[in-house]
Amino acid sequence: MGARGLSTRLEVASFGDEHLDDASVLLAARHARHRLVEPLLSPAFEEPGPARVELEAAWRSDGASGAVALDGGRLVGYLIGAPRHGTAWGPNVWVGPSGHATEAAETVRDLYAHAAATWVANGATSHYAVVPATDPGLLDAWSRLEFGQQHGLGIREVPDQPAQPAHSAQPGRARVRIATVDDAEEILRLDILGEYQTSSPTFAPHVAPDPDEAREELLEELADQRVASLIAELDGRAVGIATVAPVEYSGLHTGVARPDDACILGYAATEPEVRGSGAGLALTDGVLAWARENGYTTVVVDWRVPNLLASRFWPARGFRTSFVRLHRTIA
Repeated sequence: MGARGLSTRLEVASFGDEHLDDASVLLAARHARHRLVEPLLSPAFEEPGPARVELEAAWRSDGASGAVALDGGRLVGYLIGAPRHGTAWGPNVWVGPSGHATEAAETVRDLYAHAAATWVANGATSHYAVVPATDPGLLDAWSRLEFGQQHGLGIREVPDQPAQPAHSAQPGRARVRIATVDDAEEILRLDILGEYQTSSPTFAPHVAPDPDEAREELLEELADQRVASLIAELDGRAVGIATVAPVEYSGLHTGVARPDDACILGYAATEPEVRGSGAGLALTDGVLAWARENGYTTVVVDWRVPNLLASRFWPARGFRTSFVRLHRTIA
C-alpha cells in the first residue's frame, strides 16, 4: 500500500457510461457518511438508485467529462465536471454536489489531475467544486489542489415555536411584515447586496441589472403565492428585506444538497447604518415564522465565505454549513 492508504495499483481513466452503477454506490456511501453529521439532508440518496439518478443527470450535462480511479479493476473514486453556459463565471467547469465521491480522500487529487488536463486544454480555466463541508479529509485534498472556499451552503431546522417574542412596533425595535406590490420601490432601493459584495474582501463581480427588468422580475415575484418578500421597518421606515421560497427555486441547493420539506432564504439585506439594530435578526425570525406557518421543516441559505458579515451572521443564527463551493482559477 502507498501513502494515505492508496494502492500502488491505482489506475485513473476517463469516466464512461459503464461506470455509472459503481459510481452511484460510492455517492450513496458518501451521502450516508454526510448524513451521520448532517441528518437534515435527504435520506433518499443513501440508496444507490436515487443516487444514480443524480449522478446520471450530472454525466448527461452538456459538455460533461470526468475521470474514474480503479484499484485492481474496482472503482474507488470518480469525478464529473461540466461547464455552465451563459453565465458570468468565465470559461468554467463545475463539479456539482453529486460530481465526485471516493473511498480515500486523497484519490480526488488523482481524479482532478486527469480530468483538469482536458478542461484546461479546452480553455476552461475557472474550476468550481461543491464539496461536503463535514469531510475535513476531502476538503484538505481539494485545498492541496489550490482550491479555496468561495461559497457556503447553510441548513437548519425550523423551530416549533418562535425563538423569542414577536417584534412589536415599539420605537427603536424592528418590525417585520410581508411586502406587497406597493412596496416595490422600497425593495428595489434596498437591493444592495450585489453592490456590497464587490467590496473588500469579497470582490465578487456584479453587473447592475436593467432597472425596468429588475422591476418586472420583482413584480412577478411579489405576485407568486409560493414566495414571500419580507420588509423590516424601524420607526416606520423600511431598512431591510428578505425573500423566502421553496427550495426548488434554488439553483445551488440541488440534488444531494437539497433537503426534503425545505424552503430557502434566498436574499437578505439591511441598510448599513442599521446593522446591529436587530433588523437582520427580526428578518430571520420572520423567515422562520413563515416557514413554520407554511409547513416547512428545514430552511437553507447560502453566503459568500469571504463576506465577513454574512459568514458570521448566518452561523450565529443556527445555520450549519452543509456544503462549500470551492474555486480555483488557472492563471
